[in-house]
Amino acid sequence: MSFLGALGFDPAKQSVKTEIVAGITTFLTMAYILVVNPTIFAALDDLGMDNGAVFTATAIAAITGTLVMAFLAKKPFGLAPGLGLNAFFVYTVCLGMGKPWQFALTAILIEGFIFVILTLTNVREALVNALPDAIKNAIGAGIGLFIAFIGLQNAEIIVDNSATLVGLDISSPSAWLCMIGLVITGVLFILKVKGAMLIGIILTSIVGIPMGLTHFDKIIDVPPSVGSIAFKFTFDQIFSLDMLIVVFTFLFIDMFDTIGTVVGVSKKAGMMTPDGKIPGVKNIFMADAIATIVGACVGTSTTTTYVESASGVAEGGRSGLTAFVIACGFIISLLFAPVFLAIPSSATAPALIIVGLFMMSPIKEIDLDDYSDSIPAYITLIMMPLTYSISDGIMLGMISYVILNAVSGKFNKISLTSWILAILFVLRYIFL
Repeated sequence: MSFLGALGFDPAKQSVKTEIVAGITTFLTMAYILVVNPTIFAALDDLGMDNGAVFTATAIAAITGTLVMAFLAKKPFGLAPGLGLNAFFVYTVCLGMGKPWQFALTAILIEGFIFVILTLTNVREALVNALPDAIKNAIGAGIGLFIAFIGLQNAEIIVDNSATLVGLDISSPSAWLCMIGLVITGVLFILKVKGAMLIGIILTSIVGIPMGLTHFDKIIDVPPSVGSIAFKFTFDQIFSLDMLIVVFTFLFIDMFDTIGTVVGVSKKAGMMTPDGKIPGVKNIFMADAIATIVGACVGTSTTTTYVESASGVAEGGRSGLTAFVIACGFIISLLFAPVFLAIPSSATAPALIIVGLFMMSPIKEIDLDDYSDSIPAYITLIMMPLTYSISDGIMLGMISYVILNAVSGKFNKISLTSWILAILFVLRYIFL
């Protein structure tokens, strides 16, 4: 088998140029994690979790997971340590519960092996197939709102407001650069320019130079060693109640974040079968599980499939070649970190905001007049950005779907798996 064939690339259906552009686009929209993850873990720097080591660990986890995605699953998805999961690691487990970071890494290692078992036994695939069509369609639209919200936050357009929780602020240079980038990228799309997303990011970054937002200190630097945080596990509390709670929480959030991302992006990419299944989803989940184990070994939080993969899908990425290019981006970033990190988040924010629009199209397949479907779908959609969580959107949507249909007497619409999921979700909110 040829190299491209090993990546699931079909020359009759796909273009090498398109896949490369898609991969670069996704990498640029994901690259912020190389800055954000070490920033979050900086709270543990005094406890021995070196900031520079976390940067390298973040890149290694992303490279490993995305390469497995490229060659095993052959899908255009990128993986990296997940936002939210890293905050839970630092602020809840370590600072809140007072556990050492070695305890949290051990919990993630255990979670990764459980994921492998759940994947091999097809449990995760069964969970995807159990989601009602209305919920599946809502997931894509909800993710669209969610990543647009992330983009607006990254650009400092949406800010904290003590009275209303969120507010609008367009006074900062970051906000202005994002708005300029929206115009540039929007015009490129209107004119149907190939690679509009990537070109938009590059041009916006250039505009950011005179604004003082894009700046280069140096080009090449040696990546810091992960020696101080790699393989630092502690097994003296693996049978404790605290370990059980932490592992279960990591497992639950990661599982449904990944399911939501895979379903939503696959729906948009047209990679789902007419009966709502995703070919090769087992291998997608296996890539996620392997990446989580490797991430724990090198010293970082749970690795998951990234919703920013939607930006590459929007550019036409459909095969593992896109994922391979994403992985190459992270490999290069280890040596050229100053260059990649010079791209301000406000320059990639327009891409996320516009991708949010593209992700909204599945909502057209929801029968809004059938309230037994549309109300749960609406709850799924709206709760993702409002709770800042894909998994919470799915869980609340499924709970409402089962309750509304059961109370309405539409028991034939509720599968046994849906009942089980809804009960588990309710118990999760009660006890965690």
